[in-house]
Amino acid sequence: MTVPRSGRAWGVAVAVVFAAPGCLLVARALADVWRAPAILPQRWGTRGLDVALSGRALDALATSTAVAVTTTALALLLAWPAARVLGERRLRRPGLVLAVLALPLLVPPYATGQGLTEWFVRLGLVDTAAGLVLAHLVVVLPYVVAALTPGFGPRLHALEEMAATAGLPPRLVWRTVTLPAVAPALGAAAFLGFLVSWSQYGSSLAVGGGRPLLPLLLVPFAGSDPQVAAALGLLFVLPAVLVLALATRAARSPL
Repeated sequence: MTVPRSGRAWGVAVAVVFAAPGCLLVARALADVWRAPAILPQRWGTRGLDVALSGRALDALATSTAVAVTTTALALLLAWPAARVLGERRLRRPGLVLAVLALPLLVPPYATGQGLTEWFVRLGLVDTAAGLVLAHLVVVLPYVVAALTPGFGPRLHALEEMAATAGLPPRLVWRTVTLPAVAPALGAAAFLGFLVSWSQYGSSLAVGGGRPLLPLLLVPFAGSDPQVAAALGLLFVLPAVLVLALATRAARSPL
């Protein structure tokens, strides 16, 4: 089917709108001197990239990635049974359960982190990777449950029962029936969970302020050095784009 010219023009316009901020971010990261009212930088350079690719920034990138991946994996493991129960409507009041799960989202992340800090100090989890994962998990888990729940439902349950009746073992039923059906929701939940954990600033500052994390490193430069902030912003966006690509591919090819 041929796409009308108006449709293609609209698609190009939307693509330009979405690409413009990224192009401006790249330009700001490469602009050693860019004073108003000049439209283009007066001098180009790599000072911002040099800082973004320095040892401290790379350490922060590695720590943030490890915490976000671990948090997302734990959230998916914990959310799977909860989402299944909610999706199959086994509870009389699933809305009430979702409301309880969403309670941490009603409180600012920094306040949640401050509330956890008192207990984490007693448990020796402050400024540790385990403490950061647990603090992020409090915020990430509701999002993952909400994104994963639509993947389950009575129809999936019926398909699983048909496969089991046909003689397929539980492991094969999960691989050939359950996983392909839930894969789109699973990919969306994984991407959302990673993104929420990756961008956590408040809870990270409260619980793990002593550990290098990319959001904690980026925010101070936003007001003092826009070029370095833009370069760190590019570093901040890259893993999220990669995770989006992986989640999309996994949703299309679950097996």
